[in-house]
Amino acid sequence: MTEPARRHRPSARGDGRREEILRAAFELFSERGYRGTSIAAIAERIGLTQQGLMHYFPTKNDLLTAVLELRDRWDVAQVLRTGDSAPTRLDLLADLVEYNADRPAIVQAFTVLAADSVTEKHPAKPYFQERYGHVRDGVAASLRQEFGERLPGGLSPEHLAPLVVAAMDGLQLQWLLNPEEVDMPARFRDLLTLLRAAAGSQEVIPER
Repeated sequence: MTEPARRHRPSARGDGRREEILRAAFELFSERGYRGTSIAAIAERIGLTQQGLMHYFPTKNDLLTAVLELRDRWDVAQVLRTGDSAPTRLDLLADLVEYNADRPAIVQAFTVLAADSVTEKHPAKPYFQERYGHVRDGVAASLRQEFGERLPGGLSPEHLAPLVVAAMDGLQLQWLLNPEEVDMPARFRDLLTLLRAAAGSQEVIPER
């Protein structure tokens, strides 16, 4: 009987090298933006040839996609890790903001790439369009879970969700520019406190 064919599996060394490449790409994308960063520059930072790097990521777009997907996986892993102890989905968002405060380089890379993506024919534009759609949907579901269909000011969860997302992204930018003056996690929790206080003070109007 012949030995079954072995499936090819990436080696631990290969996985480690991929991780090294992605971290170098994060750093350079945050420093120079996507278009200002070359494959050669990323390879040089970690002591690889350009051909050696392209063995793992054949194109620059492949590398960009992997960087963005890795960042999202880190976020999902953090939410799952804290999910059992957080009482509401809005508190999970606050936990995620606090987690991001411990990794400024990743937040900087994401902020730079998101800003870059609005330019014409940027390869990350479809990714960010789809991502923000999912994020708005998720925040709307979190708001609905806690407040129901009617939120402070009579807004629907779908109307308030983009404002909450804007607060998260805006706080990230202010925090990156001046972390000593802007306490990003605390200010986001302040926003949740305001929403909850406003919801609790709403007058119940009887149906006629």
